[in-house]
Amino acid sequence: MKRLGVNIDHVATLRNARGEFHPDPIYAAKYVNKIGADSVTIHLREDRRHIKDLDAKKICSIKNLLVNLEISTNEKIVKKALEIKPDFICIVPENRKEITTEGGLNLKKNRTNIKKIISKFKKKKIRTSLFINPSLSDIKICKKLDVDCIEIHTGKLANLVKSKKKHSNEFRRILNCSKLANQLGIEVHAGHGLDYKTTKLLGKIKEIKEFNIGHYLIGESIFYGLPKVIKNFKKIIKNSI
Repeated sequence: MKRLGVNIDHVATLRNARGEFHPDPIYAAKYVNKIGADSVTIHLREDRRHIKDLDAKKICSIKNLLVNLEISTNEKIVKKALEIKPDFICIVPENRKEITTEGGLNLKKNRTNIKKIISKFKKKKIRTSLFINPSLSDIKICKKLDVDCIEIHTGKLANLVKSKKKHSNEFRRILNCSKLANQLGIEVHAGHGLDYKTTKLLGKIKEIKEFNIGHYLIGESIFYGLPKVIKNFKKIIKNSI
């Protein structure tokens, strides 16, 4: 069964714009879980631009809620994540000046450090994923690093589709990486820039088991409401099998 993970970072972004308490990301986590999300994703950034430490702690303590915590390789953030003990961890690259995550991890450059971090989470029995570009060489490195999952960065594909440009080559890269990862026993997830059209397109890849969607989903919910938008994504994912 393919799953939908809902990223609620931008609920916290909206709250932080006023420096007050509303809308509450803790309530958002409970709510999206209630109306159909299979899991909730939050990114505890080094600059705390949206999700704060207390948010992460409270969200990860909610009963019957699966939480995917995105973190960088920063030593203090890793330590904080180990204290919070989420169900899932996704290690992502992070640049302080970026508006959003710009690509996958540089596994060749950070391989040794990432391996140590993965080991720490495995000892705590926390499912660990790496956010990577659709690269066959990166998939092979992930196997050597003994990761549970990979999340393929779909930003380039999403931008090509939205710009109505040829996207067949990028789709093929994602397809080939998904197949190889599956053959190597690595669970495949997809995320970044996904909307209805790109989710439907990637749903054709049977190896992708989880879609993590945030910005578009939250944005559409301003007009149509979270229940309707989550229902739409669930339907797309279910019918794509």
